[in-house]
Amino acid sequence: MESKEARAWRLQPSLALATLSAAFGSAFQYGYNVAVVNTPHQVLKSFYNETYFERHGRFMDEKALLLLWSCTVSVFPLGGLLGSWLVGHLVDKCGRRGTLLINNIFAIIPAILMGVSKVARAFELIIFSRVLLGVCAGISYSALPMYLGELAPKQLRGALGTMTEVFVIIGVFLAQVFSLQAILGNATGWPVLLAVTGIPALLQLLSLPFFPESPRYTLIQKGDEEAARRALRRLRGRAADVEAELDDMREEERAERAEGHLSVLNLFTFRPLRWQLVSIIVLMAGQQLSGINAINYYADTIYTSAGVAATHSQYVTVGAGVVNIVMTVISAVAVEQLGRRLLLLVGYGLCGCACLVLTLALLFQSKVAGLSYLGVLCVFAYIAGHSIGPSPVPSVVRTEIFLQSSRPAAFVVDGTVHWLTNFVIGFVFPSVQEAIGAYSFIVFAGVCLLTAIYIYVVIPETKGQTFVQINRIFARRNGVETPEKKGDVTGAEPPGPCAAGKGTSF
Repeated sequence: MESKEARAWRLQPSLALATLSAAFGSAFQYGYNVAVVNTPHQVLKSFYNETYFERHGRFMDEKALLLLWSCTVSVFPLGGLLGSWLVGHLVDKCGRRGTLLINNIFAIIPAILMGVSKVARAFELIIFSRVLLGVCAGISYSALPMYLGELAPKQLRGALGTMTEVFVIIGVFLAQVFSLQAILGNATGWPVLLAVTGIPALLQLLSLPFFPESPRYTLIQKGDEEAARRALRRLRGRAADVEAELDDMREEERAERAEGHLSVLNLFTFRPLRWQLVSIIVLMAGQQLSGINAINYYADTIYTSAGVAATHSQYVTVGAGVVNIVMTVISAVAVEQLGRRLLLLVGYGLCGCACLVLTLALLFQSKVAGLSYLGVLCVFAYIAGHSIGPSPVPSVVRTEIFLQSSRPAAFVVDGTVHWLTNFVIGFVFPSVQEAIGAYSFIVFAGVCLLTAIYIYVVIPETKGQTFVQINRIFARRNGVETPEKKGDVTGAEPPGPCAAGKGTSF
């Protein structure tokens, strides 16, 4: 007869379908809209210039066109920053699933506007739509991992948590494929290319209402234990014993009752969460400042220096997208076997080494034949390293290291750091690269090293731990005195320091 533990490890169809609906309709939007304007940028610039000519009888000068295009690209992360500020309030008031459903407004409306922008002869619709799509990405990048992390059993939390990044990468890849000049990245197909972003949102609106709200949100924040029990039975299977998981939620509720829900300001002044807060800031800043967007920005130049024709570099970019997807899927499979820390450390190690070798390859490629091809290999190695650790794993860890009362505020901080650093890299890197050239990748190698050291010293392994158990580990690091856990909780783990108590607000 199958044990309860074995059943907990098994991914139930309802949980798999809920994950697919939530991730495809949310994380996909982020990835798709990050990449969709890159390959056809010349086509879109031509549309901008033609529209300007129709209005004013003359073409824009190069500086004005570049400024307008930079605005088109950069308003996306700024919209993401706005979305990250909204998400804390939304997930508390509307729930995790409810927030994802409401968020589809910020995908469907811009899809329609961009689809008609050519007919309307209004490039302003594209720029405005990019702001709305940024808001959509900012909300989904925080609400989705929260929803998936609270839906999953602890044995599958890592694998489901990485689905955020898996679907971001799938979105990037499909955008690269659809953007090929032979498909939609041309003068006639680009309105359809931009409007495709509305399809996942529409599918989510039609499918996600059939799946349950987060059981943790339902029990801890709404106080509806019976609804939480029904949701767990749907997600774990009718034959599963969900009472032990409900006991964990009740324990978490008791641990948080004294403190209530924390605001962002409370979070920054609350000692029992000091190292958790620092950890998500380091993880999200390290993810962006380690240079992933800069590598993507510089990739075409590296490919060209290796002798790849400009018309063929788009296909090399698609090849890099395949590497990205494969390594991210490997990470999703390995995260429950190898743990979070190891994948992060290995990933940052690969990224740092790739940056150092890439620096040497770029410096000496004019003197040593074949080094330009080494540069291409370094780009692929960097993408592989980032895809196995720094890209997908923080989505898991940031959900795990906070309890229910502090998670929304933590995700506001997390999202703010993510989008600000994203914007800074996109805005600053071209100037830095122009000033110091290949040596700019030494800076990224240094960020990789410092982030890896922090992870090794501070962040514990969270694989297979309950949220309360993880919180106890950090309580010791925060120097918080916590009482022993009472023995009145059915199915509880062995006694240890608990994150609850009047003296600590936990």
